[in-house]
Amino acid sequence: MSDICDVFCINKEAVEVVRAKMLEHNLVADTAEIFKVLGDPTRMRLLYALSQRELCVCDLSAVLGMTQSAISHQLRVLRSARLVRYRKTGKIVYYTLADAHVTQFIDVGVDHARESQPR
Repeated sequence: MSDICDVFCINKEAVEVVRAKMLEHNLVADTAEIFKVLGDPTRMRLLYALSQRELCVCDLSAVLGMTQSAISHQLRVLRSARLVRYRKTGKIVYYTLADAHVTQFIDVGVDHARESQPR
């Protein structure tokens, strides 16, 4: 079975409809960068933990069983991708998901992974 067409036939109408709806290059690149950041298992674990509730670096370290330094490094990546935000209370820094879109990424990804698992 081949993954390519056996006949060269272009549906001009379909091509024009889709071309008109294609995303701008910058938006495609920004979206791809978000998925690249989400593609790391440690960062996904962090995001999932933060989808449950706001946590400080110490608590994230305890939940994930990682050093605070490793957690902080991954949080910097997530902050630069604008997937998490933080607030300081004295010397403690609390992290939370940036907005509802991040929760949707996580929920849809987890649902898809669950449905894709062999039964």
